[in-house]
Amino acid sequence: MTVRVGVIGTGMIGADHVRRLSTVLAGAVVTAITDVDKDRAAAVAERFGGPTVHASGEDVIADAGVDAVVVASWGPTHEEYVLGSIAAGKPVFCEKPLATTPEACSRILDAETAAGRRLVQVGFMRRYDAGYSALKVAAANGSIGVPLLAHMAHRNPAVPPTVTSEMAINDSVVHEIDVTRWLLNEEITAVMILSPKRSRKAAPGLQDPMVVVFRTESGVLVDDELSVNVGYGYDIQAEIVGESGNARLGSGGLSGGAPIVVTNDGGRASAVPADWRERFIGAYDEEFRVWIDDIAAGREASGPSSWDGYAATVVAGACVSALHGAGESAFGGGGGWTTVPLRDRPGFYRR
Repeated sequence: MTVRVGVIGTGMIGADHVRRLSTVLAGAVVTAITDVDKDRAAAVAERFGGPTVHASGEDVIADAGVDAVVVASWGPTHEEYVLGSIAAGKPVFCEKPLATTPEACSRILDAETAAGRRLVQVGFMRRYDAGYSALKVAAANGSIGVPLLAHMAHRNPAVPPTVTSEMAINDSVVHEIDVTRWLLNEEITAVMILSPKRSRKAAPGLQDPMVVVFRTESGVLVDDELSVNVGYGYDIQAEIVGESGNARLGSGGLSGGAPIVVTNDGGRASAVPADWRERFIGAYDEEFRVWIDDIAAGREASGPSSWDGYAATVVAGACVSALHGAGESAFGGGGGWTTVPLRDRPGFYRR
């Protein structure tokens, strides 16, 4: 079966997904697209085989020639397109965020539960990265003992001057939120923001760097350093510390194989990716391969679920609340912990 896909949103990530589905992966064809910028949608259609260019996301969902939908549009539009896809009974891949508020995410949870079938997959691609997958195995197989702590870092070479602290949390920290829940197989129950000395590269409205601390159900503490103007490259790090050992991603690990670490002349050197595409291109390909295979086989979505999208949105919101409640006084714990107000997980998402 060739899965006919409609793509809503053909900006940078949406256009890359059209490329991936059209030229990289087998088993899929892009038959319909749309974007608020009609000229951009037309240009993408011309470049990748001439899918129908529709006037709206609703038209893409309703197209009889579309079996499944990719939502890569502006975040505040995600809810309506995901709900529309569920109502149409069509599998939908939604880039993060699932929706921009907990209430909107809850409406998606309720709609999918009522449909009685998992139709939604959320685009948390790190779960498909070889390094993170190996880290999850190490956390679960007892080789390092019971996890006690985790250290993470998310370093971008630069961000536009329009990026604010809230945007950095919702766009960047959200990846560590999801991967923490996935690696440890636990919910995050509380968060704290620490504000170190501010970088001179940070634009007004941006605390850079910041340290986000998560506490999980069993008491594991996870610190996540977010630095978004480091200049030297895109540097993603993660380490889990257990009772009897530790496991970490290779420094600057590149997607598509083992992290590159060279030891010679009394020292070590490792490659640092230039940007997120170089670091995670293999993970993006793999998450879509799994999604397409699930649809072609008639299986429910097996990737990150609506619950995962909901939990990430709620935790990110708690981080923003912690940021505003603590401010500069947070260094040293002055702001205290902010509780994560998760609703009860529906049994539908415990299967």
